Amino acid sequence: MGSAAKERYRDMRKHLMWTLALGAAIAVAVAGIATAAKPTVVRAGNMILTVNGNVSPTALPKNELAPIKLSVSGGIRTVDGTHPPAAKTITVDFDKNGTTNAKGLPACKAGQLQARDTTTAKKACPDAIVGKGVTKVRVAFPDQAPFSATGPLVLFNGGVKGGVTTMLIHAYVNVPTPTALVTTVRITKEHKGKFGTKAVATIPTIAGGSGSVTDFNLTVNRKFTYKGKKQSYLLAKCATGKFYAHGTALFSDGTRISGDVVRNCTQKG
Repeated sequence: MGSAAKERYRDMRKHLMWTLALGAAIAVAVAGIATAAKPTVVRAGNMILTVNGNVSPTALPKNELAPIKLSVSGGIRTVDGTHPPAAKTITVDFDKNGTTNAKGLPACKAGQLQARDTTTAKKACPDAIVGKGVTKVRVAFPDQAPFSATGPLVLFNGGVKGGVTTMLIHAYVNVPTPTALVTTVRITKEHKGKFGTKAVATIPTIAGGSGSVTDFNLTVNRKFTYKGKKQSYLLAKCATGKFYAHGTALFSDGTRISGDVVRNCTQKG
């Protein structure tokens, strides 16, 4: 592999780390909302962010947290069809009536996932797996035609320490040779009106701004047993009949996309 190819290889690694962080941050945000029949579309200038999600079951208790399954998908586009700028940071606040629950769930360390393909990574931490999905990325270098790469995502519980819940996202993609990538998303509790959890992903510069995510999907549905009781990695309740989420994405060209998502939920019991 020549020096130019090696440089692009390193850039793609950085780019995919951003993609995974973005997908995880949005997945965490949507974990607090009920079924979205239509995608949520947020536009700022030339940028368009689309997110869609399903939570099941759709009817939840009013006063008690209950297990849920989350499926989320989305992508980034531009109005004029040009290549989107790179994201710098993703910050998401989501409803205090939805939360993650990793207590008692086996945890995985980043070192156990590095330099491993998807099958081997799953075997390294089988009991820590909490979700899976697929990501697609696109890179547009000035000296060649744009190209895309698609690869599987596996979400692992990274443990809880000092009030921080860690998620580890493993991807295995051809960029251009098969490569294992591991990125981290940290989630903390907050007390901010109707919001109760904050997810923050800091995005590195990617190929001088030449790389961008185009599509992603992720499903989180982990049930486990702790001290003889059945548990779920994701929990929610329908306390007010509505769920709220607020997210902000800052891009390298100064564009800031910030929007709110409000969904109805059905109370039971």
